Amino acid sequence: MRKLLALAAVTATLLAAAPAPAFADTAFDVLVFSKTAGFRHDSIPAGITAIQQLGAANGFTVTATEDANAFTTANLAQYEAVVFLSTTGDVLNATQQTAFESYIRGGGGYVGVHAAADTEYDWPFYGDLVGAWFSSHPAIQQATMKIEDRTHPATAHLGATWVRTDELYNYRTNPRSTAHVLATLDETTYSGGTMGADHPFAWCKTIQSGRSFYTGAGHTQESYSDAAFRAHLLGGIRYAGGKVAADCSPGSTQPPTGRVEAESFTSQSGVQVVGDGAAHGGNRVGYIDGGDWVGYAGVNVSGKTGFTARVASGGTGGTIQIRSGSQTGPLLGSVNVGNTGGYGTFVDVTTTLTAGSGALFLVFVGTGSGGLFDVDDFALTGGSTPPATNLALNKTATADSQCASTEGPAKAVNGTVNGGNADKWCSLGTSKWWRVDLGSVTSVGRVVIRHAGAGGENTAFNTRDFDVQTSTDGTTWTTVAQVRGNTANVTTTTFTPASTRHLRVNVITPTNNTDAAARLYEVEAYAV
Repeated sequence: MRKLLALAAVTATLLAAAPAPAFADTAFDVLVFSKTAGFRHDSIPAGITAIQQLGAANGFTVTATEDANAFTTANLAQYEAVVFLSTTGDVLNATQQTAFESYIRGGGGYVGVHAAADTEYDWPFYGDLVGAWFSSHPAIQQATMKIEDRTHPATAHLGATWVRTDELYNYRTNPRSTAHVLATLDETTYSGGTMGADHPFAWCKTIQSGRSFYTGAGHTQESYSDAAFRAHLLGGIRYAGGKVAADCSPGSTQPPTGRVEAESFTSQSGVQVVGDGAAHGGNRVGYIDGGDWVGYAGVNVSGKTGFTARVASGGTGGTIQIRSGSQTGPLLGSVNVGNTGGYGTFVDVTTTLTAGSGALFLVFVGTGSGGLFDVDDFALTGGSTPPATNLALNKTATADSQCASTEGPAKAVNGTVNGGNADKWCSLGTSKWWRVDLGSVTSVGRVVIRHAGAGGENTAFNTRDFDVQTSTDGTTWTTVAQVRGNTANVTTTTFTPASTRHLRVNVITPTNNTDAAARLYEVEAYAV
């Protein structure tokens, strides 16, 4: 009786809950499936009620069922999206699985809520669809989520962070290499997380013509009366139903030649690297507040007369100060950054610089909370500029070994960073070295390396300790740069230009965790 009374109280709360914003979508139909063959969440009735309310307010009909016989080709064709609401265990037989897979690949939509990740462990297609399977969870507690994509309809209503109380799943794998991550858990804000610094908790992806959205939230009954979570759920349903477009690709584009990726800093205070498929290189510097700064030991301001940065802001905006030597060094120039219309809308801002010397530092000025703006990449102009050609691009590369036939050394000079095993060099060898023959003796003074995080893998796999070496004959090597303790997704090393034909990356410590494989997604060489 106490449980029934509690459920009635939650239902009453739901009926009075603040509605999520209404959208003028054309009518569509959603199937909510909540069959369980394992643990059953007592929040399922509240979840069904919330989705029905969202449908009534936003123009979609809701059919709720726990009957797996609904999964036929003919029946599924009625629906634009299917919600797996805290399903558990094996809920579909082989025939039903075939019908659902065909539905998704043909353009249907999937929404997975919370325990949907604790479902169909023996069905590989479903594992790909949901993105990652459940591993474990600590006790229900409050935690902070970092919002990586504030343009997707499921997260556009949120700020830079989202604090909520829920059951916080750890997953068997990190979905980042195959999915577009929308939000991650900050494991420093709660106890029991096991995935480290990169702990995705909500994401989206495409499978052929189909669309998939998953959120780890939604364990508690109270979740479904929370306005922020209801808007989160609505955004996922609208995306899966094909009513609003969103970039759910895990891939990334590279910055124009001559640009420096903002996340390649060698020192910083206050900022965080944020994954973003719309950013060059797949990442941007975000969570910027007044007084934060970044430094670039390998970028010298000598002879530079101009500064351009690619920025985005859905916040109050602010100012970038360009300084030399340190974060309190001489001020060479400043440029204002306004609200660009959203964190997915990038624009260039430009200013002139007075003469200076030493390493570049960017200092951020502004007021307000939740992030002033984000910085994707930047360029210094005037004086000598990097050549238009990456000297290593598509040149002959060799290595000590490779983890698999798809992970050969040529993948690190093919000019792309698409994520996953298809676009990286990997080695489990004892010596772990990679080298490229530039074709002839030439001058090299700058090497850019894109590590695992730039390719969408766990940032703990970023190469920690390595040497950059040059050779004119491929036999005698000179170390021109040493990197130790790296955690960045992209490293830029600048050194006195050396005449070389061969360039080698000698990996000393491959990762920032216990994984033994070395990974390089792309190596670029420039004259200066």
